[in-house]
Amino acid sequence: MFKDGFVMPQAASPTPAAPLSAEEVVALFRSRWQASYDMQIVTRRRRLYVQVMWAYLEQQSFPLTEDAYQEHLAEVLEVVNRLGEAAAVRAWLQTTKDRPRLGKALSLQLPGEGRLEEFLL
Repeated sequence: MFKDGFVMPQAASPTPAAPLSAEEVVALFRSRWQASYDMQIVTRRRRLYVQVMWAYLEQQSFPLTEDAYQEHLAEVLEVVNRLGEAAAVRAWLQTTKDRPRLGKALSLQLPGEGRLEEFLL
């Protein structure tokens, strides 16, 4: 069980989930929270986390253009997809009871500590 009460679903079959796309994640953000939130990959103590930040594309002070935002989101999701965690992140985004708010990002720890070096510099 994760910090926010999310339990990673067990895979019913060995077939991998469809990869997450930037378009799908933006649609999830907009349907859940009516904003296109920023998403980051963060490392702490040799663990990877996906974080949904409180800043969002529709904010006047958001530092990225829409194209740069889509590109950044695609890069973050590339890491998620390469780790094989698309289904877990998708389920978490669909079911988390929290929402991003000023000063508080949503955070999901990604498993795969053994493959972590592949994604760290």
